[in-house]
Amino acid sequence: MSEAAKWYVIHTYSGYENKVADNIMTIVRNRNLDDLILEIKIPTEMVTEIGDGGKSKEVERKVYPGYVMIRMIVTNESWFAVRNVRGVTGFVGASSTAPVPLTDKEVESMGVFKEKTEVNYKIGDNVKIVSGPLEDYMGIVEELDTEKNYVKVMISMFGRETPAELELDQIEIA
Repeated sequence: MSEAAKWYVIHTYSGYENKVADNIMTIVRNRNLDDLILEIKIPTEMVTEIGDGGKSKEVERKVYPGYVMIRMIVTNESWFAVRNVRGVTGFVGASSTAPVPLTDKEVESMGVFKEKTEVNYKIGDNVKIVSGPLEDYMGIVEELDTEKNYVKVMISMFGRETPAELELDQIEIA
């Protein structure tokens, strides 16, 4: 039955995203709607903020404040359950009668879900760059973030150690 489930965007009062998501999950449990409402996501990103005195800290920030993503099968019951949660102003879309689902491309570009990439190298490994302008250079992995598809490699260029920021698939173990 989950094949018919699509992603939708719910508009909420600003600052109510987490409360709305929690309330929907409570309704799903209480009304046994877990076969209709499958996932709720609030896309976030980690941002480095520099505060007083130049101190930096990592802060999780909402990518789309005032919006919640939900994967569900739209029926009268599921639509009514979501639409009547306190803090929800409605579904996003051109139609006022039925929610408009996101396309697969929109879901992917919005970062609603990210596939975790597995790599066969780790920090400190010797690697070879296999694509891009630095192709065929050798280096050592300095930083690695599979969620952001990012790797920092220290390469020797013009007699100096130079950092190169690459995508995970641009390098392989040497």
